[in-house]
Amino acid sequence: MPPHRPVRYPRTKLLLLFVIFAAPIVTAWGMVTWHVGIPQAHTAHGQVTLDVPSLHEWPLTLPAPASERWTLVFDCGAHCEQKQDELWRLHRALGREAPRLQRLRIGGEAAALPGETVTSWKRSPAWGDASSVWLFDPMGRPALAFDDATAAADILDDIRHLFKVNPL
Repeated sequence: MPPHRPVRYPRTKLLLLFVIFAAPIVTAWGMVTWHVGIPQAHTAHGQVTLDVPSLHEWPLTLPAPASERWTLVFDCGAHCEQKQDELWRLHRALGREAPRLQRLRIGGEAAALPGETVTSWKRSPAWGDASSVWLFDPMGRPALAFDDATAAADILDDIRHLFKVNPL
């Protein structure tokens, strides 16, 4: 039998194992305590509006197409054709995610762009605002509302984020 060799530096090795397993916990505690290295939270450019009813309760002349897709609703007001074009380009910018979104335009005189459904109000609701854009989830519940000043790039950013956190 070969001679038994003692383990060299057993306490040092044990201490190194403790350090290796404790380091992530100590680092996380330090990050939380001193607010160092914590990523900034993603904030939506739109606003969550709880006073807006679900899409199937809206007073529209034509019902919105029922599907498993998100719905981008635009109330055509001032600068209607320009906003209509921006939202069409936004839809195309989604790339392979574009089939997950449908567009519904309320009002306006212009012809419907590809992939757009056009309808009109039966009566103007109290919560409605001309030139507003709303995003509805696949169940028809309001997710976000965007005012006229919100850029299409910001709306696109919010839609991409929602698609990312809500996979099919």
